Amino acid sequence: MKLTFGALVIAAGVCGILSFAFLATSLGTEYWYIIEMNPLNMSDFEDLSSHSGLWSIHEGRGSESLSTHSANQVLVLLLFGGICGLVSSMARSPVLLTRTACYFFICSLLTLCGVSLYIIYSYQALAETERVVGPEGLAYIHTSFGWSLGLACLSYGLELLTGSLSPPTVFVAWRTATFAHKNPG
Repeated sequence: MKLTFGALVIAAGVCGILSFAFLATSLGTEYWYIIEMNPLNMSDFEDLSSHSGLWSIHEGRGSESLSTHSANQVLVLLLFGGICGLVSSMARSPVLLTRTACYFFICSLLTLCGVSLYIIYSYQALAETERVVGPEGLAYIHTSFGWSLGLACLSYGLELLTGSLSPPTVFVAWRTATFAHKNPG
């Protein structure tokens, strides 16, 4: 099976667009961390279940907004990387394609760091809550990570795939340029 430059560029482009869409969706939703109360334990209390995202926390029937804007920077970086990828693929420049691949690897590293920090912070917050209320206080509480975190992890994988598709694209572009240089007619 022969890999063509166009097929590699399209595959990398689709992976990049999906990565951007998954990351934008995960950043915009409030299902990163879910806390569910066991109904057997709620005889005197209202619904204390909650779910939270990066921007707000929904507890029972109310919500509280948080103000943080650093996660949007990753989306801007991915958008800039997509533009660089488009320009370098149109120019068929091996140097620009290599730099774009490195750029996507850096973006994937930033996404992985952000997701890892969120998971570490969530576990530390749960451990602190358990320390304050005791294990019996958390007996009827179930905590889990939601689908928004799963989309962020998928975005990370697609960013890696986008960066990994660029080196074969560089090789095909280099081979095409070398062949065209040796056979000008």
